[in-house]
Amino acid sequence: MTTPWLAFLGNLGGFEWLVILIVAVLLFGRRLPEIARSLGKSLSEFKRGVKEVEEDLHPTTKEDTQLDDTEPPKP
Repeated sequence: MTTPWLAFLGNLGGFEWLVILIVAVLLFGRRLPEIARSLGKSLSEFKRGVKEVEEDLHPTTKEDTQLDDTEPPKP
């Protein structure tokens, strides 16, 4: 049985993550804030796109809900 080569990431403890963080700081140094900023912008753009798609798939407005909630006049 073969296991995925990234399966070990689930078994990392606090010390291992600390070592990875230190290596990342040593490798990327000054560029880390820039990388984090661009990652945040990408994530917000992705969320905005998902929200737009959801709105296109399920268009609901106040007028639609008000028309559905009102009862017809009684004779």
